[in-house]
Parts: sequence; C-alpha cells; structure tokens
Amino acid sequence: MNPDELVATLEEAGLSPYQADAFVTLLERGSASATDVAQASSVPDPRIYDVLRGLEERGYVETYEQESLQARARDPTEVLEDLRSRATRLESAADEIETRWTRPDIEDHAVSIVKRFDTVLARANELVRSADHQVQIGLTPAQFDALEGALETARENGADVKVCLFPETAEESSLPSAERLARTCTEARHRRIPAPFVALVDRSWTCFAPNRHSANEYGVLVNDRTHTYVFYWYFSTCLWDVYEPVYSARDDRPPTTYVDIRECLRRIEPLLEDDRRVEATVEGFETDTGREITVSGTITDIAYSGTSGDDGGSVPITQFAGKAGFTLESGTESYTVGGWGAIIEDVEAVRIGIDPSA
Repeated sequence: MNPDELVATLEEAGLSPYQADAFVTLLERGSASATDVAQASSVPDPRIYDVLRGLEERGYVETYEQESLQARARDPTEVLEDLRSRATRLESAADEIETRWTRPDIEDHAVSIVKRFDTVLARANELVRSADHQVQIGLTPAQFDALEGALETARENGADVKVCLFPETAEESSLPSAERLARTCTEARHRRIPAPFVALVDRSWTCFAPNRHSANEYGVLVNDRTHTYVFYWYFSTCLWDVYEPVYSARDDRPPTTYVDIRECLRRIEPLLEDDRRVEATVEGFETDTGREITVSGTITDIAYSGTSGDDGGSVPITQFAGKAGFTLESGTESYTVGGWGAIIEDVEAVRIGIDPSA
C-alpha cells in the first residue's frame, strides 16, 4: 500500500485528511518538529499545531518541547487494535446487512427462512391457538404432543381442524388415542411413511419444515394467501385425500358443514344429479369489496374444471384443482360461490352449511 492509499484508508477510519497526512509523515520520519511535518505534508503551517494535538488526543502521536514543538509516532499497539476493531465491526455490519437482505424479519415480509425447527413449532403453536376458521396440519405423534394444547384451543374456538399423522421414522406406528383426537381435531388421517411438518392456518399462514432426519434443518414461515394455497394442494394430495380417516367427528346427518368448497362439491354433486334440493348457508367475503357476507338459498348448479368420471365413485380432489364453485339462488338474488382464492365468483366461501331435502 503506497502512502496515498494509507492516507485514504486512515481517513475512512475516522481521521481528518490533515491528520492522516501528518501521521503517515511521522511514521516515515519517526520524529520531527511541527514545522518539518508541515513542510513534508499537505498540512498548512498555521494548522499543524492543532492537527498534532488532535492526533495526540486520539493516541496516534505524542508531542514534546525541545526548543520547538516536536512530535513522534507512538507505539502503534493501541492504534492497531482500534483499526482492527473497526475492520471487525465493518465485516460484522456487512454480514448483518446480507442476513437482513436475504432473510428478512417475519413481521415485515411474506416469507421467512429460519434455521431451527423449534422456531417453526413455536410459531405454529401461536397461530393454531389463534385460528378462526380452519387448521390443516401434518405432523408426527411427538409433534402432536407438543401442539396438543394449541389444537384443543382451536377446536374450542370453533375452527375446523384436520390432522394428518405420520411417523418420524418408518418403524413408528403409535397414534394418539381416540379421546385425544376427539379433543383436538375434526378429522384425523394416518400416513404410514414420514413427511415434512406443515401447518396451514386460516388460509393465510404456513409453517413448514422438512423431516427431522433431513440433511439440512431449516423452516419456512409464510404469511401470504397465494403461497399458502400452494401448500394447501400439497396437504390435500399428499397428506389427506388418499388416506382413510382414523378419527372423524363429522356427522353424515344433515345439516353438514364444510370449510373446503371442493369437499362440499364432491358431496353435493350426486345429490343434484338425483334431482335433490340442496339448501345452503354460506359465510364468507364478497370478492370485489372484501366485506363479510352470509347468504342462504338453494344450490342450483355446480361447476368445476375436471370431470366426474363414469364409475360413480368419489371424484378425486385433483379434478377440482381449477375452477370450483356453485350457484346459489337466494330469493331474487343469485350468487356465484367459490372457495379459497376466489376471484371470478361473487363470494369466497369460508364456511358452508349444507341441508339436502328429500
């Protein structure tokens, strides 16, 4: 590093241009009079005394009288410590800026990556306890134990809770008792192979973490309806639709309540094909204003992008992956009703009560 570069670097470390130039001059000379320092540097003669006193106060030089004011560079130990400390702080600041840029705080951004599964579990606990409408969660029996209190609270608050249980290792097979499941969920299903932890709350929040035996431990926290909708399809197709219930609090006797319009459509399609009259009460939001709405009437038509098939069996959930909704006639008004993320329909349904007539 040449003298000019050293002067510029010392300026970045907090010295004034005159102080940096005078200090480098003294380093080269060892000691010199104030006048000689001024002549060998860019410091004006009238300013040299103030510049040297400023350097002395900061521990860079020491001055003494010998017919005229003399100065010499001090032992650089303290100066070096100061400079290295500044370098460390600057490097730490750079790392922190990078961290804040690549992993923003959860309060300010839709998606956050966290390092520890415990963070994901703790956030899931908070969100499940505050659920208003629905919880869909896939977890191991040990994770169920950790979240049991939160799931009970969600059920007590009236939320529809779907639980998929799976083992942490392929050898595990134990499940919570029916009594515990009755306190914590609306329905439970069992997947016999391990899977990632996932919790979806009120169509807005997702908490996700890979299986604990994954090579990397991390978690994803999402506060966004669109991203959560993607995780909904993972839950529906990989953790729910293909497995039989091990517990259900649902009653087949009418009226029946649904929080998922796709499940509702699977139930009412054969009723409409048999010319049954299907009455419904829909709670949800107007898609154009976001205003809460409750409307009751008769379902006159259903529409979805897939096909029902000819075997008479239950339509796979994947057939409802595109458009899925129904038309509700309420007196002189007619409403189109969609589900999660409805855009083209009049109403996004949050809860649907169905009462088919004979």
